[in-house]
Amino acid sequence: MSNKLEILKEYQKATSKLDQLKNQEAEMVHSKKQATSDTVVITPQFGNEMKHLNQECMQLNMILEAMDASED
Repeated sequence: MSNKLEILKEYQKATSKLDQLKNQEAEMVHSKKQATSDTVVITPQFGNEMKHLNQECMQLNMILEAMDASED
């Protein structure tokens, strides 16, 4: 099993990538010029990758929380 520092680095890398993809999605929506009365329809370009990264972040976070609990 990996040590806590390795898991924390992996978690930070995954959350950083997830934030980057979310920002790219938001930029695509904002870059499209629309009238103010138009409904904005967001079609995720990175949906599957964001779903995978979100699940990975949740799992790594649970591991880190369990490690913290075992140290107490």
